[in-house]
Amino acid sequence: MGRILLFNKPFGVICQFSRDGMHPTLADYIPLPGFYPAGRLDTDSEGLLVLTDDGKIQHRITDPKHKLSKSYWVQVEGMATEDALERLRSGVRLSEFTTLPAEVRLIEEPANLWPRNPPVRFRKQIPTSWMELTIREGKNRQVRRMTAAVGFPTLRLIRFRIGEWSVNDMQPGDWHLI
Repeated sequence: MGRILLFNKPFGVICQFSRDGMHPTLADYIPLPGFYPAGRLDTDSEGLLVLTDDGKIQHRITDPKHKLSKSYWVQVEGMATEDALERLRSGVRLSEFTTLPAEVRLIEEPANLWPRNPPVRFRKQIPTSWMELTIREGKNRQVRRMTAAVGFPTLRLIRFRIGEWSVNDMQPGDWHLI
């Protein structure tokens, strides 16, 4: 039986163990050999990354036919409108595909959210809003592209849940085996 490791990926860390000379990597945080990410998070995104030492588990987590949900806290530029949320709920046309419908709702900034380093840019004249968004696919930079397509660019993106797994009270850089 394979092992599963949950990692709260900090901003700026790349989702690989090999060094690129520019960014911190998973090797800077996870000292266990033989684990591989089951999916990815962009360097400028934060939050839950699931790793495993079992290829079958890795495939099950990443295969779209299993439709494992991924939930995000998304800080967007501007005050998101109900029309924009409805467009996200209906599926958004991007350049090469239309997304599956997302579950989305406006939220307050999450109470247990850690500070980001570096902080998100702040503009006095432009407010921000938060949403909780759940998708069941995971194309390249999909959430960022979806919010931009409905007029609200993403400023901060934190994946807090994949299926039944969550970051809970893990701080950035924390990991544990389950």
